[in-house]
Amino acid sequence: MKKLALLTALTLASAASAQSLSGTVTVWSWDAAAKALESTIPSFNKKYPNVKVNVVDLGNQNVYDRGLAGCAAGGADMPDVYSIENNEAEVFWARFPDCFTDLNTLGANKYAKSFPAFKWTELMVGNKRYAMPWDSGPVVIFYRRDLYQQAGVNPTAIKTWDDFIAAGKKVNAKFGGKVKMGAIGNGQDDEWFRMLANQNGCFYFDNTATQITIAKSGCVQALDTVKKLFANDVVMTSDWGGQITAFKANRLASAMFGAWYEGTIRTNAADQSGKWGVYPMPANKAGGVRASNLGGSALALPSSSKNKAAAYAFMENALATTNGQVTMLKSQGLVPSLLTASKDAYVNQKQPYWGNQTVWKTILDTLGDVPAARGTQYFQDARQVMIVVQADYIKGKYKTAQDALNDAAKKISAATGLPVAK
Repeated sequence: MKKLALLTALTLASAASAQSLSGTVTVWSWDAAAKALESTIPSFNKKYPNVKVNVVDLGNQNVYDRGLAGCAAGGADMPDVYSIENNEAEVFWARFPDCFTDLNTLGANKYAKSFPAFKWTELMVGNKRYAMPWDSGPVVIFYRRDLYQQAGVNPTAIKTWDDFIAAGKKVNAKFGGKVKMGAIGNGQDDEWFRMLANQNGCFYFDNTATQITIAKSGCVQALDTVKKLFANDVVMTSDWGGQITAFKANRLASAMFGAWYEGTIRTNAADQSGKWGVYPMPANKAGGVRASNLGGSALALPSSSKNKAAAYAFMENALATTNGQVTMLKSQGLVPSLLTASKDAYVNQKQPYWGNQTVWKTILDTLGDVPAARGTQYFQDARQVMIVVQADYIKGKYKTAQDALNDAAKKISAATGLPVAK
C-alpha cells in the first residue's frame, strides 16, 4: 500500500507539474525540419495541454541570419527554441557566449550518453551544453539495384574504395560510360572530401579547435580517393539539382550522402520504388571504418526566452524520447541521433520503396562508429578554401594531395589565425 501511495503521489506531482506549464513556445526552423517538429506537437500536448507551440518556417539561411542578428542585439527578437546546424553552431558559442542557455542548468547532463559522442562535440563549450542533438547524417551509399545487377555488380562485395572503383568500371563497360557510380559537386562543394576525411578520423581542425589538421594523413587519403574516382572516370561532376536530374534519368547507379538524402531520392523518384537499396560506405582499406557523418542539427534555447521551462520540455519531448525522434523519422525522414531510437520497431521494419530492405537499421547501425569532428566557428572559412583547393588538385595544379592540403592549411591559417598542426 505504501508503494502504491508513493507511486500515486509521484504521478499526481508529475501531472501537476505538467499542468503548471502554460503559455506559448515559439520555434524557428526550416522546410522539412519545421514539419518534423510540428509532427511532435500532438504528443507534447498530451503531456502539456496548456502550452501552445508555434513552429515558424523561416527558411534555413534566414534562421541563421536572424539568429546572428538577434544574438548581436543581446537576444532581441529571438524565439524560445532555435534550430541550428551542427557545423554552424560554434559560430554562436564563440561570438555570443551568453546568447543561449546552458541546458545542463535544466537537466540536460542526464542525456550525456543518450546520444553518440560525435553529436555533442560541436554543441559544448567546456562542460556547458548549449544545444541538444537532433537529427544526424550517417553516411551511406544509396544504389540502384537494377543497374548494379545489369552491370554484374554485387554491393555486398564492395568493402573498400578500390572495390567501388572496380564496380564503377563494370558500370562504365555495361552502359558505355553513360551511367556513373556517383556525382561529386567538384568546384561547388567539398562534401565528398569531408565525408571521406571524417571516415579516416581527420577534419579541417582538431577536436580541441586549436589547430588546423587538414594536412594530416587521413585527409590526404581522402583527397587522394576523390582524385582516383575522377581519374578512373567512375563519377560525374554535378551540383545538387543536377544530381537529382541524373538519378531520375537513370544516369546514376549510386549516390553517397548523409542518410537524410533518403527522402530526396524517394520523393523525387517515386516511380523508381523497389529499385533502390542501401549499403555502408566503403572503407579506405579492408577492415577499416565504414562510417561518417554529413549534416545534422540541434535545438538551442535562447537566454532571452520568457518561457524556458516549457521550451525545454518541448525540446525534451521531441529529441530525448524515442517516440519524438521516430515520429520525425516517419514524418520527414529525419535520422534520429537518440541511440534508443535504433531499437524502435519502425526502424526494423522493411521499407517497400527500398526493395523491402530494413534501411533504417542499416543506417543507424553505423552511428556508434562515426568519428567525432569539430567544425569550429571557422567552418565556412575552411570550407571555402577547400572547395577551391580540391578543384585545383583535380585539375592538376598540385602534384600530390599532400601538396594541395599543405597549401589549404596555410590558407586556412591565414583566414582564421589558428596554427597548422605539426
